[in-house]
Amino acid sequence: MDLIQQALALSQPPICIMMTAYGSVDTAVEAMKQGAYDFVTKPLNLDEVEILIKRALKSRKIEKENVELKRQVERKYTIDGILGQSENMKPVFEMIEQVAPTRATVLIDGESGTGKELVARAIHNLSGRPKAKLVTVHCAALSPNVLESELFGHEKGAFTGAAEKRIGRFELADGGTLFLDEIGEIDANIQVKLLRALGEQTIERVGGSKPIHVDVRVVTATNKDLAALVKEGKFREDLYWRLHVVRIHLPPLRERKSDIPLLADAFLKELAELNNKPYKPLSEEALQALLAYDWPGNVRELRAVLEHGVVMCNSARVGIKNLPPSLMGGAAPAFYIPRSPLGGIHANAMANTPAVDLNLETMERRMIDEALSRAGDNRTEAAELLGISRRTLQRKLKEMNRVKRIRRAQP
Repeated sequence: MDLIQQALALSQPPICIMMTAYGSVDTAVEAMKQGAYDFVTKPLNLDEVEILIKRALKSRKIEKENVELKRQVERKYTIDGILGQSENMKPVFEMIEQVAPTRATVLIDGESGTGKELVARAIHNLSGRPKAKLVTVHCAALSPNVLESELFGHEKGAFTGAAEKRIGRFELADGGTLFLDEIGEIDANIQVKLLRALGEQTIERVGGSKPIHVDVRVVTATNKDLAALVKEGKFREDLYWRLHVVRIHLPPLRERKSDIPLLADAFLKELAELNNKPYKPLSEEALQALLAYDWPGNVRELRAVLEHGVVMCNSARVGIKNLPPSLMGGAAPAFYIPRSPLGGIHANAMANTPAVDLNLETMERRMIDEALSRAGDNRTEAAELLGISRRTLQRKLKEMNRVKRIRRAQP
């Protein structure tokens, strides 16, 4: 019995078959509990022993094949928390695995809400340096001056308000990964400094002159067409090619609808735990409603819809009555304009809206209020829902407030 225990504790344990002249039911049961494949008693029939060994080897082979098959299935459906079984996600998974161990810069593009930050995190975690930092900067959320200081740091007294030295995100990410989200929003001056940082692996703090070497792997993301911005002269071509060493395109959810059941089940389990609710699966009717919808907000919107369902469900399954009314008939949510500027009105944005409100100013204000409400007053997330930059949203809000002040001032 001791020998079986020690044999099975090895890094590559053998198959154990126990042979004894002191056979009993209790001994056989104990041997099997210790992990023996089988139990035989003397006198031995060697032909039977040969058959037993062949059967044991075949069983071991099947076990190994099952383990490998399970690994392949898990690899197909998920990489570091990114779920997908559709054909459109297969090249995404393959590219993540291929590029992660390298030092190449990666450009992740796709519509808002498709999971670009998850891909950046997966690349970092599979890079071979997972203990190093992953530092994230949302470029559109910061003004050019603030973004420059945030990326490269500044020296004490570099500008008004710089009361002490600040370490930038490049230095914080030294030895790890720097993820620059919404890279298409950075202005020309920062593009120049970023180009140098990528090419020479050195930076200079604002107000400083001493080059600082950094060992940083840069991953960027955008929901814009950077190639088009290059043609328009709004983005440097040399920087574009520095960032575009490897491009990973994330398909919108409407192009990978076969992933919805897998995503929905994972979200339901996560959100049930988050909201202190028991896990409840989707009803067939609710699943069909999810599959019929076009998902302008992509995976982020799917998660929000399912959280609504989890919170509102009082039955055994999350039914269609627990989902937001905007999903009925596959219509887009009211006031949402997918991938369109606020200056134009999309037909879906007018769904269920009273005719009296169909003027441009009113619609724009209602859309912004709706987006801010959904985003919990987070302006960056609200801008993503609206398909515009945070700076554009801030400008719109200022204009709305100015109009309100003028109207209040009128007699």
